[in-house]
Amino acid sequence: MTSPLRQHARAIWDAAVNAVKPEPLVATALAELGDAIRSARRIIVLGAGKAGAAMAAAVEVALADRLDRVEGIVNVPADAVRPLQRIRLNAARPSMTNFPTADGVRGAEEMLRLARSAGPDDIALCLLSGGGSALLPAPASGVSLADKLAVTKLLHQCGTTINEMNAVRKHLSAIKGGRLAQAFTGRALVSLIISDVIGDPLDVIASGPTAPDTSTFAESLAILDRYGIAHRTPAAVVKHLRCGAAGDIGETPKTLPANMRNLVLGNNAKALAVAQAKAESLGYRVVNLGSYIEGETRHVAIMHAGIARSLRDQHVPIAPPVCLLSGGETTVTLCDKPGNGGRNQEFVLAALSKLGAMPNVVILSGGTDGEDGPTDAAGACADAQTLQRAQALGLNGENFLRRNDAYPFFDATGDLLKTGLTQTNVMDVRVILMGT
Repeated sequence: MTSPLRQHARAIWDAAVNAVKPEPLVATALAELGDAIRSARRIIVLGAGKAGAAMAAAVEVALADRLDRVEGIVNVPADAVRPLQRIRLNAARPSMTNFPTADGVRGAEEMLRLARSAGPDDIALCLLSGGGSALLPAPASGVSLADKLAVTKLLHQCGTTINEMNAVRKHLSAIKGGRLAQAFTGRALVSLIISDVIGDPLDVIASGPTAPDTSTFAESLAILDRYGIAHRTPAAVVKHLRCGAAGDIGETPKTLPANMRNLVLGNNAKALAVAQAKAESLGYRVVNLGSYIEGETRHVAIMHAGIARSLRDQHVPIAPPVCLLSGGETTVTLCDKPGNGGRNQEFVLAALSKLGAMPNVVILSGGTDGEDGPTDAAGACADAQTLQRAQALGLNGENFLRRNDAYPFFDATGDLLKTGLTQTNVMDVRVILMGT
């Protein structure tokens, strides 16, 4: 039987995810934009992301009395596709992968065509959410999708920062880095955003198709030189960046017109705030570490385990029952031959290994999109009984950690967190409960 602590942990995590479901967020935003939308001749809907299907459906519900004016296309994962009345959901990539595809390119090109077709009385709604960058590929003229994938792989391998990688990718794109907004010729463009990035930087979420871009072609070239990969980069990529740096190709927009707005509707902080309220309603004192948690997954897990031990054993700063909450997104450095898993599963296994069979403690970590790495689980939920089951099965958690193989460990113990796609994405939510 599931323990009360485990039931509470799941209820708290579910509250966090439900707080950032697209439907109410989109409905509220469109109600506030009512007058502008009512007077529009045409309402063009564009966008990409894991929450795109639910966001598009919410737009159709909110605009039910003027659906005849609505048309658009939104790029989503293949398993999120469903029929809508006026907005086409385009399968831009297969499920459980995160690589751009030719289908995604076709969808992005259709968005650019629609944006350029807007008349002076038309408005556009751009629906952006986590996963949008990979779902919105549109290589610049002269650069192929294979070229972009090759340089992205090189940038990954040499350890560039996310800002460096985005600088290069934006300057190889016809739609990112503000290019979609630049293409729009109508009266007003409003982006409705569910953020999956720490701090909600508009130029990073989905690589900022409707946000100003501060990076330059010259910067992008310098990044390739800094990491010594220019000579291994496809020739078409280097040529394009050099032409841009020389002024032969227009820069990404550094400012946007006043008729363009970016509205962040939901984010990790909102999810954590509702999770905290739920935990308090269940009788827990809450320590909320916030959304700015990043770094190597195992190191973050060890830190959380240490905090949990202090809360549980030393009552610092408060006595149990306590709920430790955190958000953000960690990274996993893979071994040479990694097994199967994701950062949330690895977090739970690393924290469990550090805490051992500590009684009255439950650790839950899950991706709010319902996905964790290339698996069908959102994460995992574990406690001392997990270790007992593992021992009975002859499983050593440390061995699974060493090979980044948390999924089969938790599959065997029955502790995977399986939710299916949640139709939203605001990074990860971690819940650690310490009972009395």
